[in-house]
Amino acid sequence: MLHIHSLTEGLELFKALGSEIRVEIVNILLENKAGMNMNELAAHLNITNGALTGHIKKLEDCGIVKVRSDNSGHGNKKICSVHLDKILIDLQSLDDNRNIFTTSIRVGQFADYEVYPTCGLASPNHLIGEVDDVRYFAHPDRYDADILWFTKGYVEYIVPNFIPFSQKIDEICFSMELSSEAPGINNDWPSDISFYVNGIHLGDWTSPGDFGDVQGVFTPDWWFPNWNQYGLLKMLVINRHGTFIDGLKISDVSIDTFRLTFKSSIRLKIAVNSDAAHVGGLTIYGKSFGNYNQDINVRIAYSPIDSARGAVSG
Repeated sequence: MLHIHSLTEGLELFKALGSEIRVEIVNILLENKAGMNMNELAAHLNITNGALTGHIKKLEDCGIVKVRSDNSGHGNKKICSVHLDKILIDLQSLDDNRNIFTTSIRVGQFADYEVYPTCGLASPNHLIGEVDDVRYFAHPDRYDADILWFTKGYVEYIVPNFIPFSQKIDEICFSMELSSEAPGINNDWPSDISFYVNGIHLGDWTSPGDFGDVQGVFTPDWWFPNWNQYGLLKMLVINRHGTFIDGLKISDVSIDTFRLTFKSSIRLKIAVNSDAAHVGGLTIYGKSFGNYNQDINVRIAYSPIDSARGAVSG
C-alpha cells in the first residue's frame, strides 16, 4: 500500500497515471500477477521496447511497478510486475498544529507470545533455531528477527511512548507488512488477523493469502523459494472517530477509549484466534524481508492535556 498524505505529495503519481497507455500497462500486469518480461509486454501493447522502457520508468519511479532481472533461461530478461496492492490518498491534510512522535519496532522485539506450528523466525542472515519449534520464540536471538510466522496464537509488542510530559495521545498509526501463513505457500489462503491495544479488541482484517508467486523485493537470496515471500502493507489507525484499516472503518473503538497520556504504557497485540472463521496463520515482515523496507512503524499524534478534563492513564 502507498499512503499519500496530500494531493501535492501525490503529484508525480498522478502524472504517471495520467496516460492511457500506462494505465493499460498496469491493468495488463494486474492480470498477469507473476509478471511479464519487457518483450512480451511491448508485443502485447504493439509498441517498441524503447517506448515501453520510458513508460515503465515513470511507473517504477512512483513505486507502482517493480522491475527485476531474471537470469534463468536464455539471456537476462527484465520482468515487470505491479508493486502495490492499493493507494490511499488523504484529501484532507492533518492538522498542522499536531505534534508527532514516530518510532519503529523490530519484528522480533515482542514482549509476549503464544504461538502454534507451523511457526518460526529468521534474521536477515539465517533461521533462528529450528522451524516449528515454539521454544525458539524465547531465544535471545529473536530480537534480531526480521520475519516471524505462526498458524494461530499471538505476538504482543510494547510500543515506545516518549511523547513529552503533560501531553495526551490523539491518534496512533501502525504500519506493518502482513500475510497469512500456509503450509508452503498459497496466494489463496485467507486468515482473520485480529488487532488489540492494551487488551481491547480493535477489529479484524482478513489476509487473502500467503504470497510466494515471486520473490519479495527485500527478501534475501538465501531464503527458501517455496516459503513466504512478501505481504501486504497495512495501516491501522486509531483516532477519535474509531479504528481504521487503510482508511476503512473496522470498529467504533476510538482513541478516547484508552485515555492515553505521556504516562501510559501501550501494548499492540496481533493475533490469529483459534475461533476465527479463517484460521490461516500470520506472517510479519521486517525491513529485510518482503516488499517494504520497514519494520512495524508507529506514528503518534499528541497535544497538551486539557487540565479541565484531567485526562490521565497509567
